[in-house]
Amino acid sequence: MTTRAYPKSFHVSRRKGAKFSRRGLRGYFEYRDLGIQRATRGKVVAHVIRARPGKAPHGEWHWHDVDVQFVYVLKGSAVFEYEGIGRVAMKAGTCFYQPPRIRHREIRHSPDLQMIEFVSPARFRTYSAEKPAARKSPGRRSRG
Repeated sequence: MTTRAYPKSFHVSRRKGAKFSRRGLRGYFEYRDLGIQRATRGKVVAHVIRARPGKAPHGEWHWHDVDVQFVYVLKGSAVFEYEGIGRVAMKAGTCFYQPPRIRHREIRHSPDLQMIEFVSPARFRTYSAEKPAARKSPGRRSRG
């Protein structure tokens, strides 16, 4: 049997024996690092996110200083709210792209929520944000 040499950036992350950490952006989630940050030398981070039992989202408005961020819902469901868009329900099988720096918040999630998230760059800042101003509907003009 021959052994195949892979480039140092090649990486495989398997579910068996994988560990979730409570260290991460949100205290109501647990994160499983997929090793992509190291493999891409900081260009991208990827992790599986799952709901922590008994922990609910805070619903705080925030935004991320990123170039790319997208999420695929593996299991369960969540409701997010986005500035200029409103509330959006996500369920298993849904993939969503968040434009850079969009203000958003999580409203709620199911206890079994699991998502996979990809963000570039791997190291980024998150900023608290005030609640966005309500959108004004266009005024009606009378024809009289």
